[in-house]
Amino acid sequence: MPRYIAIHPIDPPVNGESVVPIAKSCKANLSADAYWVRSWLQLTDEGKVSRVFCEWDSKDVNSIRQSLSASVPEFPPSEGIFQIAEIHGEDYR
Repeated sequence: MPRYIAIHPIDPPVNGESVVPIAKSCKANLSADAYWVRSWLQLTDEGKVSRVFCEWDSKDVNSIRQSLSASVPEFPPSEGIFQIAEIHGEDYR
């Protein structure tokens, strides 16, 4: 299954605890077509979350959008959802 990254801006930035209920809701409502793997949180100098990068395994972008709108409709719209590939620095030693 292809891998994707969804980028979500958070404006104004929020405390990290604010992300927990959204993550729980997202994880509880996944489908075989779109599966949330993990996220990275971009933090401000004050430690607040200003952007969320979410990794997905999904059959397509539309399946991710459907999963997000069904499970976390209050989550900010994404800046984009992009197909990605992974490489490791250790492979280039």
